[in-house]
Amino acid sequence: MAENELEPKFAPFFGMAGIAFAMIFGCAGAAYGTAKAGIGIAGVGTFRSDLIMKSLIPVVMAGIIAVYSLVIAVLLAGDIAPPPEKRYSLFAGFLHLAAGLSVGLTGLAAGYAIGVVGDMGVRAYMQQSRVFVGMVLILIFGEVLGLYG
Repeated sequence: MAENELEPKFAPFFGMAGIAFAMIFGCAGAAYGTAKAGIGIAGVGTFRSDLIMKSLIPVVMAGIIAVYSLVIAVLLAGDIAPPPEKRYSLFAGFLHLAAGLSVGLTGLAAGYAIGVVGDMGVRAYMQQSRVFVGMVLILIFGEVLGLYG
């Protein structure tokens, strides 16, 4: 099989790197958001244990960020096959790399935003219940950051 300059043998490496970046950065953002919001929930639970169930919203929203990364990784992996079955161009490899980086880095940013807002939001909710609606709205805006990636 002769190597074409537009379809080199190393082209799938970039596609696989995009898959890896999507999963690594997206899951790191979800993990940070879950950990940071969990610290806030632990602080709330020591003083007002009746608010724990409502305070779990940031943790659930942070976990969804990892699902976005997983979906993109599966979609990208579906386009990569061994050479006899499918030809994979360098353009497709860089396209998948850019898609993986985009989803992964926005997932990292969304996880960071959800973690910070979740931590401070549940602590503020413990002191003043009117903060809850504003906290949920800000969490939704942070989640959308990861969704649009």
